[in-house]
Amino acid sequence: MAASSGAPSSEKAATSEESYAETTPLRHPGATEDAPPKPKPARARKGKAEGQWALGYREPLNKNEQSKKDDHPLNVRARIENIYAHRGFDSIDPADLRGRFRWMGLYTQRAEGFPGTDTGHVDEELLDASHFMMRVRVDGGGLTTEQLRVVGEISQTFARDTADVTDRENIQMHWIRVEDVPEIWRRLEAVNLSTTEACGDCPRVVLGSPVAGISADEIIDGTPAIDEIVERFIGDKSLANLPRKFKTAISGQQDVAHEVNDVSFVGVDHPEHGPGFDLHVGGGLSTNPKLAVRLGAWVPLDEVADVWQAVVQVFRDYGYRRLRTRARIKFLIADWGPEKFRQVMEDEYLHRKLVDGPPPPDIAGTIDHVGIHDQVDGNHYVGVAPPAGRTSGSTLVGVAKAAEEAGSSRVRLTPYQKIVVLDVPSEKLDGLTAALDHLGLPARPTPWRRATMACTGLEFCKLAFVDTKNRAGELVEELDRRLADVQDALEHPVSIHLNGCPNSCARVQVADIGLKGQIVNDAEGNPAAGFQVHLGGGLGLDAGFGRKLRGHKVLSADLGDYVERVVRNYAEGHESGERFAQWVVRAEEAQLS
Repeated sequence: MAASSGAPSSEKAATSEESYAETTPLRHPGATEDAPPKPKPARARKGKAEGQWALGYREPLNKNEQSKKDDHPLNVRARIENIYAHRGFDSIDPADLRGRFRWMGLYTQRAEGFPGTDTGHVDEELLDASHFMMRVRVDGGGLTTEQLRVVGEISQTFARDTADVTDRENIQMHWIRVEDVPEIWRRLEAVNLSTTEACGDCPRVVLGSPVAGISADEIIDGTPAIDEIVERFIGDKSLANLPRKFKTAISGQQDVAHEVNDVSFVGVDHPEHGPGFDLHVGGGLSTNPKLAVRLGAWVPLDEVADVWQAVVQVFRDYGYRRLRTRARIKFLIADWGPEKFRQVMEDEYLHRKLVDGPPPPDIAGTIDHVGIHDQVDGNHYVGVAPPAGRTSGSTLVGVAKAAEEAGSSRVRLTPYQKIVVLDVPSEKLDGLTAALDHLGLPARPTPWRRATMACTGLEFCKLAFVDTKNRAGELVEELDRRLADVQDALEHPVSIHLNGCPNSCARVQVADIGLKGQIVNDAEGNPAAGFQVHLGGGLGLDAGFGRKLRGHKVLSADLGDYVERVVRNYAEGHESGERFAQWVVRAEEAQLS
């Protein structure tokens, strides 16, 4: 049954996108210790000050900016290693705990026992557990089986066997004690992994195609550009104090949700110059969703890192630092437009003009790489779907072992919370798929398991109002039972994304069925876990943010009934070949509620 529309609003409590979706700091080779450049001469100030450094506004305008000015966040590593790991959680300075720790991939997790009704109404320090979520950045989604095994073993030893694959191609662990962090870093760095800048107001993990270099469908392999960006710039202090977080995607095909990243390089064939990348800037979701816009520029592979740096520098110097709610690059793009942004980037940072180029053709549907597929070299890759990204350290160790027994040493994570094993010979496929199935990771999952994603949710995230990971798993099992008879009528999979708050870490606005967590009123008027519904969002040909039914909210307990009802209406009422997003546009409201 639908929840009452008179429930208390939950959105005002989540004013930040910093949800699960922060002697020498860890640096990658080539990083510098340079401080941010001296400000340019102040220009004439127009209107309300937005805190833009390039216009002379250097004084911090909020507590987050003040904290970064007081001490560069990358310096916190030394205090973790030399002080906090020895003296324990209670010794941590609050400015480090709820701010600078994020630059080292650490968030305090939600204290046990606080329901969603407390979110936004309880002081943050009361919601802090004495344990951390740790995010391991996996740039390009690429891991060796050795790296995957090490992460799994760290999870088993230090994180109560927790491990989630995120839609940013990271792995997140929970229950981390500050006393164990230095040893965890030692083990990660021994296999060339890092948590540096996995969170915080900095360039976070760079998304890449899970099948880069092995797919016949890609226009160009972006891996060299990803590697160069990480080597040159991650750990560089001059780029690690941005107005807000900064998300990057680079792929030779459209499999990294490029429309909702801060900057994306999308593979495209230029009629004169050949394979390269189309440059997109300013995408992002949360409470003010915006699709990225094209700058109309074609970028060759060997120039991607320099152009990326220029985009980041524009954001650093001209981005809005007064209000956190307007500090993402999407707001600057919305105010400037793509033409001005490109001009400033070229004139003030690149000092040259970029080549004009064509857009990539839009595609229909989502490329999630689940199943068994051919590689260009005659081998195969196998993609599996952990339920809503939920896995464990033991499972990761098992995947590494299964991959190696199949002759593979490479695994990749995807922006859709999936795991892909590469380089599998034909004669090893049956053995690998059997081993993965034994781990609970079937290579041919049900459509509902394949197309369902969820954020961290109430279990660990301090911003969440509702449980998501566990509810997603339950919902998949419900739909497998309820909708088995209509599956053949669904020519296209229907994606379901669950998010615990309005920040949209699980990209609810671009799902077929997006569910945004809120506290709503049940039939007796009591507060209960529920979701606001977004229908018909998508990327590619269906790029858009979905249809919200006025005042329509669904109790978490009633999700099975609701989703079954809407999917059956779609199965019975759609035209041949019509995708869910297309059907939603013309469907009657009664069919959607």
